[in-house]
Amino acid sequence: MRASRGSEAEVEERRQAVLRHVAQEGEIRIAELASRMHVSVMTMHRDLDNLHDRQLLRKGRGVATAFSNVAMESALRFRENARVEIKSAIADALAEEVSPGDTVLIDCGSTLFPLARRLATVDGIRVITNSLRITYLLAASPAEVTLLGDRYYEDFESCAGPQSRHQLQDIRATVAFVTATSVREGRLFHPVREYAETKQAYLQAADRAVLAVDHSKFGRTATYPYGDVSGYDLLVTDAGTPESELRAVRGLGVEIRTVDPLS
Repeated sequence: MRASRGSEAEVEERRQAVLRHVAQEGEIRIAELASRMHVSVMTMHRDLDNLHDRQLLRKGRGVATAFSNVAMESALRFRENARVEIKSAIADALAEEVSPGDTVLIDCGSTLFPLARRLATVDGIRVITNSLRITYLLAASPAEVTLLGDRYYEDFESCAGPQSRHQLQDIRATVAFVTATSVREGRLFHPVREYAETKQAYLQAADRAVLAVDHSKFGRTATYPYGDVSGYDLLVTDAGTPESELRAVRGLGVEIRTVDPLS
């Protein structure tokens, strides 16, 4: 079925939808997935092979099974309440990078939601973000909030695309806080091209860039590579991150700050 393949972006969007179905049900038959997504069983096998190779689910004989320890990267309802203690500890470290009067860029990842809550108490700051969730979290605060506009992606509850990148060209921020869905040996990956390119634009718009990534994102890849961590001044992660991954980051000259929510 040639029509079912579509463009690279369409194929990746379908695969993210497949991943959501599998995560929601735990296990589902491949034929059922093909029916739900209106594609051939052969196309569904290709999609599942791709997701299996990326270690996002397990493909078995006739069924696809979710990994119990893999949170959905493309659905906020799976991510926001995952690893809350770790995200809170990361947010404490990130908040130290902000001073009253700063202009702060904040990416759309759920790792940064606790940071937004902390910034609500900082005097005189301006926050610029592509995340509707970040905007809501700061709605009742004295912070001046600017929402970058472009194509809206429901799964990420945020906007990304050329218009957002164009807006960032006219902005100079004190610090940018950015997340990553996948980091492997210092290289960065994202399942959606527009987000990969928007994250790069964040770096170019700030005097200082901080990458916030918990241990679960390391050792993984996604469809679109977009450089490495060398564009960041600081990586904030947690004590569960493998030393081999941290060693690769240090080799690229990036400072690392590790938090331990149990300490």
